[in-house]
Amino acid sequence: MAPKIVFRTYQTESDLDPAMKLIDQDLSEPYSIYTYRFFVQQWPELCILAYDEDTHECIGVIICKLHPHRRGCMDTHFDSDKMQLNRGYIGMIAVDKSYRNHGIGRSLVVRALETMQKMGADEVILEAETNNQGALALYERLGFIREKRLFRYYLSGTDAYRLKLWL
Repeated sequence: MAPKIVFRTYQTESDLDPAMKLIDQDLSEPYSIYTYRFFVQQWPELCILAYDEDTHECIGVIICKLHPHRRGCMDTHFDSDKMQLNRGYIGMIAVDKSYRNHGIGRSLVVRALETMQKMGADEVILEAETNNQGALALYERLGFIREKRLFRYYLSGTDAYRLKLWL
């Protein structure tokens, strides 16, 4: 039976500990408490947590931001009079391994994208390891495209793809 999941946005500092534990277990990059605070204090509505309704355990998290971005000369997707875009960024996402393949990661991304769009985002970017086929498949099913390959992007020396979605 699929777990019953409750989603909510970041509320207090006490939300950081379970989020950091999930991300530290899942992602290859180490992040300091200050990195997390940078995101959650400025964009709490873009930091979404998933909880198992029965156990009240945090089993998923996505941490994002939205900021103005000067458009590049090659960016012809938007109105040519618009000199600045609102760019969303998915910085971190993690789902507890025992809860994967239930659509929780997809739900977290979709919720974040919907919130970014309501906040006026024109585009959303993220980076994913080139060998993370599950993540790449998820993002591409949601409409992201591989914009460029970033060689030796991660501390481990692993390459990344920068993916982009136009809203």
